[in-house]
Amino acid sequence: MSTSLIAMGVALFLVINLVVGLAALSLLLGTFETLFGKPKLTILRSTKNGPYLAFGFKWNSAKEPATVDYVSLRLFNPFGNPKQAEVSKTFEAKSSSFAEEVDMGPGFIELLGAEKFDLATVQVVVKSSKNGVSWQFDMKGSKFKKLISNANLTTSQFLEGHKVGVAQESKPPIDIPIRSFIADTVPGKGAQIAIPTNPAFAAQFAGVAPAAQASGAGAPAAENFKVTKVWIEPGCIVCNACEDIYKDVFEVKADTCIIRPNAPLDDGLRIREAAEACPVEVIKFTIAS
Repeated sequence: MSTSLIAMGVALFLVINLVVGLAALSLLLGTFETLFGKPKLTILRSTKNGPYLAFGFKWNSAKEPATVDYVSLRLFNPFGNPKQAEVSKTFEAKSSSFAEEVDMGPGFIELLGAEKFDLATVQVVVKSSKNGVSWQFDMKGSKFKKLISNANLTTSQFLEGHKVGVAQESKPPIDIPIRSFIADTVPGKGAQIAIPTNPAFAAQFAGVAPAAQASGAGAPAAENFKVTKVWIEPGCIVCNACEDIYKDVFEVKADTCIIRPNAPLDDGLRIREAAEACPVEVIKFTIAS
């Protein structure tokens, strides 16, 4: 009897821990989504004269596919006049993050000039007329005015700085330089990277300095050194060469490579080998003085 009670108690304890763990995980994921996955509206500086609203909008178009083509401003003003007002406009549909400058018409100026506007609530709605998806942003009138008056970025600067829209499409193709130590063939294993840290080529490079590896010229073995910093510049093509050479430092992800936390920086020769093996030359490092 006592054994059964103990077993039931243990099972109940495990179930409670599982429920609490799942709840904590759900809360964590929700917090992450709120902080990093939430759609963002940015008020921009208009470059045109008249009642124009310039704004940038970013959202996860893969998770929420939609063609956005509508923006409206709604005023809720219980302390002044008018009590309520709304102006709205459609624009050319966008299927991913964008920046737009929209002529809202004379009603926009009247809305901004409403009595006690600073105490009112302004609601900005960005919407897809076709898909029925909308995003709502509420703020005090005083904050909305401040965002407009303090806006520095134009729509073109927003696109360039956030790499959205046409700014992404204008990116030039990657020019991969030829490296003689890439794709040497090892019998039975196919293409390999011919570097000293690859066991298949260890004997070939015995006593050869890294600087001479690409040309194959003989030279005394180089003295190792430390680096103070190693980083990856934009343009990684996830070829895995650096991780194959020094996986304690480099970690290749789905779309780029990162430097592992607390990566050892005392083997500068291997870090330099990884940098020299990178086909797009995006691995950079600083030698310790």
